[in-house]
Amino acid sequence: MNVEHEVELLVEEIKRLGTEGGDGKVRVKFGVLFNDTRCANLFEALVGTLRAAKRKKIVNFEGELLLQGVHDNVDVILLKE
Repeated sequence: MNVEHEVELLVEEIKRLGTEGGDGKVRVKFGVLFNDTRCANLFEALVGTLRAAKRKKIVNFEGELLLQGVHDNVDVILLKE
């Protein structure tokens, strides 16, 4: 699948599932994204899509790699749409 397209879908899902923080940026917990049925059907490799979006400075999160269970409470922050 096209990485650009997957990143666009990721942005839409973060906006759908996330909430706006005090800084005006939308954020969602990794566990919420990972466990969402729609996201599971959309993304073959959610972690890879997140890493690609982070490299493009579209999202930010702590660390390099997010793992289910271990990083469920890590915020994925939408930097730009």
